[in-house]
Amino acid sequence: MTEFVLVAGAWLGASAWDEVAAELRGAGHGVRPLTLSGLAGRRDEPAGQQTHVQDIVDEVERLDLRDVVLVGHSYSGIPVGQAGERIGDRLARMVFVDASVPVDGESFLSGWPSDHVRATIEKNDGRWPPLTPDDYAGQGLTDDQIARIVRDSTPHPGATLTEPAVLSGSLAELPATYIKCLLDGEEPLGAARVLLAGEHWELVRMDTGHWPMYSRPRELATILHRSVAQE
Repeated sequence: MTEFVLVAGAWLGASAWDEVAAELRGAGHGVRPLTLSGLAGRRDEPAGQQTHVQDIVDEVERLDLRDVVLVGHSYSGIPVGQAGERIGDRLARMVFVDASVPVDGESFLSGWPSDHVRATIEKNDGRWPPLTPDDYAGQGLTDDQIARIVRDSTPHPGATLTEPAVLSGSLAELPATYIKCLLDGEEPLGAARVLLAGEHWELVRMDTGHWPMYSRPRELATILHRSVAQE
């Protein structure tokens, strides 16, 4: 049985995956939505980027999971990519949902104009405040879906965004699916584009915005199911 470990992006915890998880369980998969340190119900726990990597590795090892699919949305592609390398033969596939991909020695904030994010973190006691409802406009979300995301969100620990990734090899050698959400840009950027040129990575497009677990949960679950059905 495939075991999905689902990790949401900045500000969000395990509840972001409620609808996707239900669909995957209905298809017969094991599903482990994960809240990372410093977020949601764990908001009081200190966290750096390597804390988040270890959160994922610990979940896999604690439950002795095999045939694991690690799913990282947005920011969480950074710790998921590192964890995928570290869990060895337990890994079946990684899935990056409109996500950043780790590059050794670079942080989540590397490679894009992020001075405003760094300044905001500094002004907010080391945390990145959640988005406002207006920030979700144009992302294919209903008013109710936006209200749910806002309700689910908590400030994000800033150190996880500024600390560098640590990789010992190339992610090009690991099997992966990259899901590009078209309302947030038509093509993957940076490291993801390079990795998709390799033989072990595949690209899937969704005609929705950056938060498909809210806007298109059933479609996202179907893509996740198909990503392992082809193995």
